[in-house]
Amino acid sequence: MTVKHLPLALVTLLLCAPTGAWAQTFNPPRQSGVDLQGAFADSLKLLMIEHAIRIGGQEKTRRELKGPFWADYRDSLRVPTTWNDGDAWWVNYIGHPIHGAAAGYSWLDHDPGAPTQISFSSRYWVTRAYALAWAAGYSVQFEVGPLSEASIGNVGMDPTTTGWVDHVTTPLGAFGLIVAEDALDRFFVKWIEQRTSDRVWRASLRMLFNPARTLANLTSGKPPWTRTDRALNWR
Repeated sequence: MTVKHLPLALVTLLLCAPTGAWAQTFNPPRQSGVDLQGAFADSLKLLMIEHAIRIGGQEKTRRELKGPFWADYRDSLRVPTTWNDGDAWWVNYIGHPIHGAAAGYSWLDHDPGAPTQISFSSRYWVTRAYALAWAAGYSVQFEVGPLSEASIGNVGMDPTTTGWVDHVTTPLGAFGLIVAEDALDRFFVKWIEQRTSDRVWRASLRMLFNPARTLANLTSGKPPWTRTDRALNWR
């Protein structure tokens, strides 16, 4: 193992530690009843899953794991000068909003006061605004943080691989996708569930029309079709 692998290895060890270890080593204060420890832990798991996929599926990422970690990381940090970053359109405009929305759902999952269904209530929109802020912070970490594309894979060392697109589409797209998934779940998926008791059909619809929530559920160790407001076999 090289020095460059140490940050990733340390986080992996933390993720594998039992819940009690988390409680002993990381006890942030609660704000407005939100379980910050749980939101942080689930977002960190999501981050490591994404980096594992990058390392497993991208030869260019594996190639950049060699060399001095901090020096290469520093050389990869830069202020974008263009909008595009060289990625395919579906990565920037579909993939990034989904992973940002998954981070936002990780926040909402640990806010006991967050409404589970879309509505015009101020409480709904305030909690989704907090989810937007959480997704924005997650996006910054994913792009340029110490456990980011810049540090793991050195994205940014080549100036043509940086752009403003991800910094904008991830949080704003996440907010729009969270609202859209909430609306689809209430007005379409639940409407169909009222007309069928087939669990496979229900589970499939939930996952298909709520991809970000599905990813967040998997990250937190729950079945991907989980809904806190109704079981899969509800009547």
